[in-house]
Amino acid sequence: MRGYILRRVTFTVILLFGISVLTFFLARVLPGDPGRMIAGQRASDEAVEKIREFYGLNGNLFEQYIHYMGNLLQGDLGVSIVSQRAVADDLGRLLPATLELVLASLVMGAILGTAIGLISAVRRGKATDVGSRLFASGCLSVPDFWLGILAQIVFFSMLGILPFGDRLSLGLTPPPMVTGLYTIDALIAGEFGVFTDALAHLVMPAAILMLPLVGFLIRYVRMAMLSVLSQDYMRTARAKGLSPRRIYLRHALRSALIPALTITGLSLAFMMSGAVLVEYVFAWPGVGRFTAEAIASSDYNAIMAVTILAAAAYTMVNLLIDLLYTRLDPRVRLT
Repeated sequence: MRGYILRRVTFTVILLFGISVLTFFLARVLPGDPGRMIAGQRASDEAVEKIREFYGLNGNLFEQYIHYMGNLLQGDLGVSIVSQRAVADDLGRLLPATLELVLASLVMGAILGTAIGLISAVRRGKATDVGSRLFASGCLSVPDFWLGILAQIVFFSMLGILPFGDRLSLGLTPPPMVTGLYTIDALIAGEFGVFTDALAHLVMPAAILMLPLVGFLIRYVRMAMLSVLSQDYMRTARAKGLSPRRIYLRHALRSALIPALTITGLSLAFMMSGAVLVEYVFAWPGVGRFTAEAIASSDYNAIMAVTILAAAAYTMVNLLIDLLYTRLDPRVRLT
């Protein structure tokens, strides 16, 4: 186990290095001159050069990369060209909002997708199964941003039952920070009014963001359940008189959860990237919106920091999934 984890961590370090090189050079070919953008179009060449020197943009690409990596290894992610603040401070302030959105989507999507996939497999060939598969196709086919706009028109503009934009309504004070997640912090502080309002703001963006995960889980859980239910030991369980609920939930579902766990874990990374559009549509103050603004402004330091953060999260989630496999299925061994 230790050797396996050590190999994976070593591979992660190599992978992050490769991603940093690729992202750095790709970010540098974006159109626009950040130095001129900060200094202004009427600034002198001397002023622009000083700006480039301050942000480490005045050397060739190799020198700029060495300068950036030297700072990165010391925990310095650089200064954002847009906000004029340390990128680490911006990420620390915005990351909890994205984590709250992504975790809510992940939990809701995992429960809903697994439940519908299970029901679809149990009622194979019936109307429920056909409807479930059509719903899964819709979840995977319709663009997030279009559904987000449609949800705003229906639930905010027409019905007025859900709020739009930001994490809390105007006039409400965020709860004392413990985790940075407003819903959790509000419960810890006993501020149930703030909890209800934060949850209401979370519903629409989280529901839109979870749909691709729901679609994948319905398909994979259904397929895995049908495969498990056709095994000999399932027929033996039925012959021994076990109740259908025990057969489906205790025996079949446990084996079917392995592909579901894989899809859920990998979806975490896709949700982080999908949050860019969803946060922009819903004016959600998170890392996704910050990333979109950084790309539009050629904010190199911000782009690099977000990319490396997402890559690290992706590889760590994969490692966690591999370790959880051994708990779900004793036949799986890490070699």
